Amino acid sequence: MKRMIYRAQWKEGQAEAGAASLLADVSSVVRQRVDQGDIMTIAAYKWLNHVFLYYECIHSDIDPDELFRSAEPLLEDWPGKAEKRKWMPMIDVFHFNEPVSYEHWLRKEPVERRAGRVAHLKPEMVSSYIYYHYQLQEERAFLGDKYEIIALHDNLMFGYQEFPKVIEEPPAPKKLQTKGTPENWEDSRMDLHFKPWGDGHLYFKHIDPMFTLYCGDK
Repeated sequence: MKRMIYRAQWKEGQAEAGAASLLADVSSVVRQRVDQGDIMTIAAYKWLNHVFLYYECIHSDIDPDELFRSAEPLLEDWPGKAEKRKWMPMIDVFHFNEPVSYEHWLRKEPVERRAGRVAHLKPEMVSSYIYYHYQLQEERAFLGDKYEIIALHDNLMFGYQEFPKVIEEPPAPKKLQTKGTPENWEDSRMDLHFKPWGDGHLYFKHIDPMFTLYCGDK
């Protein structure tokens, strides 16, 4: 199993039409891929002109272009490769847990809410954020939400969460045997890493869901 996170942006003035086309794809292609066992969970969220996509591939990687062909003409092109892309992959920079098997990753209890959130890092603090969080992740300094994940593109972060939270010891082996994580996590000074919002708020803000699907939902 593999967790995938992408971001995209609607062309100017196309957010409403784009959302309708994306939901049309959900009703056909996306639901079919979930029902036939290719995807365990998939969710999309909107913020301003941005779209964030989170999904879990069960057998092999699935490109978002395979899932959202109707929405594709309404999305901006991203430069950076020989062929411009509609969906930009976001880098996994933190998770408390990771899937080791299909059975391990199945939800054992009903999920009340699948949430998305965004935040901006100060560009000069990106490396420090990754440094502290990789230590925490791989030293297992403390446990956290099984399904939480934070991804990064440029200095924009998107986070996926499920509620109620599931806290458990990860079955995957640790990648670090060091003990570099501050004993008091507050000493990492995450408050200095985030770029404040216009209203002065620090850290993440929750954004609106467009849809969520899970293989066990009826």
